[in-house]
Amino acid sequence: MGRILSILLLGLSVGSTSAAAQADPLARSPSRFASFEGARLHYKSLGVGRTAVVLIHGWASDLSAWKAQAPSLDGRIRVIAVDLPGHGRSDKPVRAYSMDFYARSVNAVLEAAGVDRAVLVGHSMGTPIARQYARLFPGKIVAMVVVDGSLRPPGLDSAAIERQVAQFSGPNLRDLWAPMITPMLPGPELEAARRQVVATAQNTPAHVVTASIRGMLDPAVWGNDQVAVPVLAIMAKGPNWNAAYRTYVQNLVPDLRYEEIDGVHHYLMLERPDLFNTLLLEFLRGSGVLKG
Repeated sequence: MGRILSILLLGLSVGSTSAAAQADPLARSPSRFASFEGARLHYKSLGVGRTAVVLIHGWASDLSAWKAQAPSLDGRIRVIAVDLPGHGRSDKPVRAYSMDFYARSVNAVLEAAGVDRAVLVGHSMGTPIARQYARLFPGKIVAMVVVDGSLRPPGLDSAAIERQVAQFSGPNLRDLWAPMITPMLPGPELEAARRQVVATAQNTPAHVVTASIRGMLDPAVWGNDQVAVPVLAIMAKGPNWNAAYRTYVQNLVPDLRYEEIDGVHHYLMLERPDLFNTLLLEFLRGSGVLKG
């Protein structure tokens, strides 16, 4: 933590980073599409190679959530950024959106892109998706990066799950996003990122929003089976991730690097991109997929 605190004391922010100031490689990269169970999946690819860093956004988000990471990764390693089914420019069928379904959709993108080995980087809901991918395709995953997402079962019964779903089932769903997201991206320097995240959530159909909640909270997708690949957890320091949670994850993941960052919120990769990117690149070098 001493190194983390020293970096934070430098006052790094979205507005002051050279990487974030560069043109967004994801924005200028052409759109690509993979087929999966009758639907089109939108993704973008940077660089070449059969090993890739795969960026998996969270609930009611899209691949633009990683715009502050793309400049640091571009030219160093192949990058695949996906729009999960129901999100962004991917098709949005009315169906169940389980973590298993999402994990298999990620695999369909990687097959279409010619990727054999992947480091999965999952924000929020992207964490259980990445973990399910590791279960389904153990030979393809090299390592995992958890970005403020949970590896511990939520422990909710069916009635509690439906109460969570009900909060996002009314006609005023679009009005819920700004009050919920604003505290996660506070301050005038984050206004552009905040507007983008809110707009993306507002454009996510209600049937996808609610079905994804059920998928995330489904006890069938959770378990205490150990994660067999190296894991970097980058967490926003706060009550959600207390000492008991950290101990749980340390027991779950034999090869774990756990970093807590103080003074950030849920979208920490947008809030403190230089710090986040430094941790990510160090981990990729340590995992042997990034040279130099």
